Amino acid sequence: MKSKVYFSRTITPEKVLELYRLLGKELPGKVAIKVHSGETGNQNFLRPAFWKPLIDHVGGTVVECNTAYEGTRNTTEKHRETVRAHGWSGTFPFDIMDAEGPDMELSIPHGSRITKNYVGKNLANYDSMLVLSHFKGHPMGGYGGALKQLSIGVASSFGKAYIHGAGEPEKIWTADHDSFLESMADAASSIVEYFHGEIVYVNVMKNMSVDCDCCAVAEDPCMKDIGILVSLDPIAIDQACLDLVYATTDDPGQAHLLERIESRNGVHTVEAAAKLGFGSREYELVEC
Repeated sequence: MKSKVYFSRTITPEKVLELYRLLGKELPGKVAIKVHSGETGNQNFLRPAFWKPLIDHVGGTVVECNTAYEGTRNTTEKHRETVRAHGWSGTFPFDIMDAEGPDMELSIPHGSRITKNYVGKNLANYDSMLVLSHFKGHPMGGYGGALKQLSIGVASSFGKAYIHGAGEPEKIWTADHDSFLESMADAASSIVEYFHGEIVYVNVMKNMSVDCDCCAVAEDPCMKDIGILVSLDPIAIDQACLDLVYATTDDPGQAHLLERIESRNGVHTVEAAAKLGFGSREYELVEC
């Protein structure tokens, strides 16, 4: 059976909640709500006000992990100041999951490149997860969506370096590129397994720059906004976003975004994830 991906071209906070409700899925227990808190200086990340109706409805805790590169989110102290300045911690309960060590180690017995994933130890406090992703380009992954949020996003600071280096954190910026993408897929699979599939994914195709929200100096969006997608399948939702970019042939910014995605072989993350079997590239797009 094809995975369902609900899609709307209307991009409002209220529509995000409406599409979530269409899934008919109630996340159990304590819910970790994974967001991208946004690097200081970035103009494109989605602000707390955009996500507020959905987060209030779910009633969980917004979570993040520290970064593995220089900036305003690579230490707990600086990251806490950034989430305060960006309005996250003043609006929602907020947890930097790797604020204190030791990291939690998740096994990936069938991983193609890595066999373990290092995540913030506070992941143990949650029973389910809501993954809120801003779909856009990315300097290394080609694009950022649900699979990146599951992998790099949930990984601890050390875990991020471990994934980037395909198991050799000292090679964070120099590892074989496709091995890095495959490591992201491996890491994402471990989070799906940890929560036994009790995860909902929201991708918002808005402010689509070629750069990620982790970039302090990012290009302005190059494509027009496309819409909101919601699914229970992280592979299907990312594949649907990629397909929507390819289908938007009347947008003069399409070529620029596609060059970023294709030059980094971004689709390979989806290919590697599908091979691991925790979702499918085949989907039914239900436009609402």
